[in-house]
Amino acid sequence: MNDLLYPHTSTLRSRFMEKVIIGNATLYCGDCREVLPTLSQFDLTLTDPPYGLAIGRPENNKRGRYGKQTGEPHEASGWDDDVPSSELLSLVISKSQNAIVWGGNYFAAHLPNKRGWLVWDKVNDDFYSTSDCELAWTSLQQRLKIFRRPHGLDKGFMVKDGFGNVHPTQKPVPLMAWCLTQAGRAETVLDPFMGSGTTGVACVQLGRAFTGIERERKYFDIACRRIEEAQRQAPLIPHSIPPVAVQSGFDLVG
Repeated sequence: MNDLLYPHTSTLRSRFMEKVIIGNATLYCGDCREVLPTLSQFDLTLTDPPYGLAIGRPENNKRGRYGKQTGEPHEASGWDDDVPSSELLSLVISKSQNAIVWGGNYFAAHLPNKRGWLVWDKVNDDFYSTSDCELAWTSLQQRLKIFRRPHGLDKGFMVKDGFGNVHPTQKPVPLMAWCLTQAGRAETVLDPFMGSGTTGVACVQLGRAFTGIERERKYFDIACRRIEEAQRQAPLIPHSIPPVAVQSGFDLVG
């Protein structure tokens, strides 16, 4: 990481990790299994871990369809080959008062039984060629809630921060910002599987302190650039989220 490229950052390198501070965001390039034990407690963990589906590899991601809106398919990568262990998931959710874990249905057996699941209804069309919905496990004691992509929005909903779809499983910034509002006033937020930094961008927009960890250098550098840009724009961004969530009248069962 070159400080000349990020004039508002400070950098600390060690044998095992690199630490970059951008405003109220602290980013670690390293393995979260090494970084997490060194961190204090947070108000909220909001993260999207690998699902173990190998969707980072071209044979499993619609022949490179992920990222096509940026003009280039994603390169083959093994970042999604393995599911986090139950020990790692326990460590992740123990680091905060509350936790929201996207893809929780893939490792529900390793997470406590809770009812406050979140659903992302993609209002599927030709742009989203994957699942109609995605699920997030939460520690929140609340009814199941749904976030729907507002009608009338085009692909800009996904790429509205100007960086495009730079990660095979990248979540939209408005979705992650909505997640932040579900946990009350969470002032400090952790994402130990940061990817391209979408959770961090949402935290900047809402004025929350963010700590992110990412072991892949490519995505760590992208996250730094996105969060740096979000910090520059922060005074121009109102700290509010459009009312696009719909609360259902039932609990998740089964």
